[in-house]
Amino acid sequence: MNVDNEKAIRAVVSSFVEAYATGFSDRHLSEVEDEEGTINMKIHNVFISALGADIQYYSALARSLDSSLGNMLEKMAIKIASLHYTVSQHVEGIIYQEQTDYIAELLESYKNTKGINHKRPTTNDYTGIRRKNKSAKHSKRHESDYYLKDEETGMHYLIELKIGGDLDNKKARSEKEALLEQYCILANTLGSEKNIRICFATAYNRYGEGKPWRQTRVLQFFAEDELLISSDFWNLVCKSDRGYDIILDEYRRNAHLIVEALAKIKNAYLPS
Repeated sequence: MNVDNEKAIRAVVSSFVEAYATGFSDRHLSEVEDEEGTINMKIHNVFISALGADIQYYSALARSLDSSLGNMLEKMAIKIASLHYTVSQHVEGIIYQEQTDYIAELLESYKNTKGINHKRPTTNDYTGIRRKNKSAKHSKRHESDYYLKDEETGMHYLIELKIGGDLDNKKARSEKEALLEQYCILANTLGSEKNIRICFATAYNRYGEGKPWRQTRVLQFFAEDELLISSDFWNLVCKSDRGYDIILDEYRRNAHLIVEALAKIKNAYLPS
């Protein structure tokens, strides 16, 4: 990565953190007297309020912070990706019934963990699916978290991002189904599967950076080499093996803005 690219990435991170801190603070400060405000609507749990005003407030604020911060990171990743890729958030085209049927069979074999037909997912499971095109076809559009095209290498990345990686069984299956259908649509459109990769991504590793990803529900439907956990995701988005370190460093440099915003909100809701 050259200096200009690093500066561009740092500029995106700092601007998003600054905008987030301002927006988060302004929104909650404007709702102090609003009974239907984000925090006020969450502080009426009598079982939490019995533990004291501080815990009541922090419990409500933490939920709001976690959700809104995740949304900010998703948007920031798209902006950074646009520095290096052609970015879209949908895939549209032809898919064949034979492909849809094969995907359903494949997912059932992943789900049926105790059956004789159980499979552990690999990327080889769907290699060659473009050739299953001897049946009825129809047009379909899929909304996508990230569809990145690398104009230099010709690679296409279809990415489902879950900030912390939380998935239940139904979501794990449906997310893999959506990605496989996007894969088929794109392969049918391009006339080749050679440069298409599908990925399940997280913004951080809930088990600790550098540690193995162990969430069973994800691994039941996604192969190891389909995972982009934490640094792998950010490095891909930044198109650099230093991307994660740069983003984290710049975020930490600007994190005081969020801390200051949180202090203002606390003073408004919990005056000393």
